[in-house]
Amino acid sequence: MHILSPRRSPLCLALAALLAPPLALAEAAAADQDTPTTDSRHAAGTTGGRHVKDLDAVVVTASPLRDTAAELSRPVEVLAGERLDEARAASLGETVAGLPGVQSSNFGPGVGRPIVRGLDGPRVAILSGGLATQDVSTVSQDHSPAIEPFLADQIEVLKGPSTLLYGSGAIGGVVNVVDGRIAETPVDGVSGRAEVRFDAGDKDGNTDMFRLDAGNGSGLSIHADGVYRNLNDYDTPEGRQANSFVDGKSGAIGASLAGDWGFVGVSASRFRDNYGNPGEPGDLAEGERGVWLHLQQDRYELKGGLNDPWGEGSGLRYSFGHTDYEHTEFEGDEVGTVFSKRANEGRVEASFAAASGWKTAVGVQGSDSTFAAVGEESFVPQTDTKSIGVFGVARNSWGAFQLDLGARVDRIKYDTETGIARDFHPGSASLSGGFRFNENWRLTANLDHAERAPAEEELFADGPHIATLAYEVGDADLKKEAANQFELGLAYQNDWVDAKVSAYYNRYDDFIYLADTGGEWYFDEEDEYLPIRQWTQADAIFHGFEGEATFHLANNDTGSWDLHVFGDTVRARLDQGGNLPRIAPSRYGAQFRWEGSAWRASLGATRYNKQDKVDAGETPTDGYTMVDAHVAYHVDAGRSAWEVFLDGNNLTDQDARVHTSFLKDDVMLPGRNASFGVRLFF
Repeated sequence: MHILSPRRSPLCLALAALLAPPLALAEAAAADQDTPTTDSRHAAGTTGGRHVKDLDAVVVTASPLRDTAAELSRPVEVLAGERLDEARAASLGETVAGLPGVQSSNFGPGVGRPIVRGLDGPRVAILSGGLATQDVSTVSQDHSPAIEPFLADQIEVLKGPSTLLYGSGAIGGVVNVVDGRIAETPVDGVSGRAEVRFDAGDKDGNTDMFRLDAGNGSGLSIHADGVYRNLNDYDTPEGRQANSFVDGKSGAIGASLAGDWGFVGVSASRFRDNYGNPGEPGDLAEGERGVWLHLQQDRYELKGGLNDPWGEGSGLRYSFGHTDYEHTEFEGDEVGTVFSKRANEGRVEASFAAASGWKTAVGVQGSDSTFAAVGEESFVPQTDTKSIGVFGVARNSWGAFQLDLGARVDRIKYDTETGIARDFHPGSASLSGGFRFNENWRLTANLDHAERAPAEEELFADGPHIATLAYEVGDADLKKEAANQFELGLAYQNDWVDAKVSAYYNRYDDFIYLADTGGEWYFDEEDEYLPIRQWTQADAIFHGFEGEATFHLANNDTGSWDLHVFGDTVRARLDQGGNLPRIAPSRYGAQFRWEGSAWRASLGATRYNKQDKVDAGETPTDGYTMVDAHVAYHVDAGRSAWEVFLDGNNLTDQDARVHTSFLKDDVMLPGRNASFGVRLFF
């Protein structure tokens, strides 16, 4: 067990200096002044809230029609406010893993990519403000997404095929992180937030963040943010998990001009991350350091929009991003493999509102990238990828009935240094509808046809992939992957309960997966044989169910008392028989929550069931129950606010292994641990 470490990072000291002037102003402010706009407890439209309708009122920026969650017929989850504060973790996957239908991959604490309804990798698009992160996290399971969840204003998860909006790589869903670095409305005055947290128990480390927004209220707004994270190797119920450290720094600056006419702005961000691969821990006693990764990304964005350019209700939005990405895999102190990616991406959306009630949007999206790997694990050749897509969506309502239509066509072209080239033309179409029986009940239905072009590693891989301890072979003749999904959803809301359930059936034609061939390849460096795995295609079926409900038990002088329950399950198999590998287990859970005038507290448990529906050669995983608790004390002080919090995780010290991880037989989740910290809003 670790005790709380008192060390103070340089960012901690910088935060103190940065926050001193706003804090002095806040203490001098009158008590009846408004609370800060950054305060997640009070901010309109982003509050964690007692009711689902509070989050249903949040605008989902991943939709080109700028809908609220309540207006969408498609399944969507929004994580914001206090709930986002409580869920923030070192990785994006771990941050969103508490949402129904969403879990996380795991390659140690430094890597966690969202898994949506059993799908991950190149089937789930990870976006930053609507543009792809342009990292290489889809190429290998030990590659982390280059995104910082501690800097998110809100996180939007679109479940099911979202290829209409974001192309081929969104056939399984979209996770969009909204960071607010480019202000779309004028900022008046100075506001911001900061947080310092320390880990104790079986985790040892600290995370610090700050955010600052300033403007004159009539046009120019500026933004700055930063995060520092230092996490040491953690402990498990079976001992230390060697080489599980994380050490990262990230930050950004942005500026924009905004007014009634619209906005235009730019931002520049830098992401740096070092993390260990606990699957190859080395032996420090023998002077052998394990495998670790150094990730760096520089990103530049231009975004803008015009309000009502073609009449009331119309809009034009555009964005462009340039990304320079590189990460180096070190074997001890020696460079093993260097992965790099240079990418440009642009997107333009135009929306219209007709007198007939139709709301429409059309758009074009294009990207140009170069991916390269140099070193002993360069199992994918250098590949240039060009893509362009056009799309359109439309919506109308007639009384209680709502209809949504959409279509998209893409062209994706690959050129490799080996001379192999492929050209794909995926197309997608969607029909969605919603019917409101009365003010409480709403039924939704979605019918989707979505197509995905194979990814670079699926087409062109040919070499040892050390992270998965296999020799991977691609197939340059792979065809497009096609999904046909039908989904039904039912939602109910009144003053004492918010509930929603959904069931889906997804049939894949030519599903692409990595299959064992039965052959072996001799890896002379480690003097061992690696299994040979081939990217191949076969028809597959995914079907599942998910649901959640929040019961508002009481709201009186003692505070508000809520009970939240949820559950999800997904089954994935080949049409001709056999299970697909690393499918997330079913789970269910409950959380009891209380909130008073200044305090809030919760106690919850999530049961992960055993997963024994496994692929040939894959080991099953035992079930486990994770018990977590949160408590926070909030103080409003004029135009600033303080919050002291304590989060407890895995309180029953369970042996927990993530079935979706390639390392599950060697790597466990941390044992009993806690995080203590302070948040400041000003």
